[in-house]
Amino acid sequence: MTAAVQFQSRRSSKILRNVGFLALPLLVLFWSLADLTLGRELLEWVPYLASGFGMNILIALCAMALGTLVGVLFGILELVPYRLLRYPVVAYVQIFRNAPHLVLIFATTYIFPFEIVVFGNYLPFPDWVKAVIGLAIPASAYVAEITRGAILSIPTTQWEAAKGLGLSRNQALRWIILPQCLRRSLPPWMNVAASITMGTALASLVGVHELLHAATDASTAVRRLDFTVIAYIVVMAAFFTLCYPIARLTRRLERRFNAA
Repeated sequence: MTAAVQFQSRRSSKILRNVGFLALPLLVLFWSLADLTLGRELLEWVPYLASGFGMNILIALCAMALGTLVGVLFGILELVPYRLLRYPVVAYVQIFRNAPHLVLIFATTYIFPFEIVVFGNYLPFPDWVKAVIGLAIPASAYVAEITRGAILSIPTTQWEAAKGLGLSRNQALRWIILPQCLRRSLPPWMNVAASITMGTALASLVGVHELLHAATDASTAVRRLDFTVIAYIVVMAAFFTLCYPIARLTRRLERRFNAA
């Protein structure tokens, strides 16, 4: 009887999740069909909105790639016995873990030049690259803490076994410890990825052509209140459609790793 109740509960929960996942897209569809002129206006602006959303995805991917590379390195450096290396990294992590993303995006936008000189040639330094750096900084701080925690979670017997096999500390870290850290750090890393993805909307405030900026341009051009409302619902639906599967996959990985 208990198993049947649990099965029914899981089934109901799954149905509710699917309904929630489709709620915003269905709202946009039904609203557009209810007012055909509104639907036509929205359809004309869909390619423009899609190009902006592509920039959000590009910024998120680049920021997480850069943040992960720096974060893994800094996470390892947080555990080295040399204070001259460890203390600056710890300070970096503590500062930028608690820094607002918007402040960092504004800082990188105005600190870095608008163009750089390479062998006498002037090359533009786009605002979206500055946004990538601004979001990669907090991402690297979070990933550093994730990496540090994952390494510390490995039992000391693993290090001792590697030493018994004649491996150096660097070899043990590379071939034994870090592969085990990967599965432990993946769920929190995906949470950071979802957070950074949602934070890409802040790039619109420094002039980057992304989805929120595109929706603002569209609403300004059309000048209809109902279109403005549905445009921002489309923005919310797009981010939800992108981030919700990440959240679901994160929970699934957490349950799998905890059961292992």
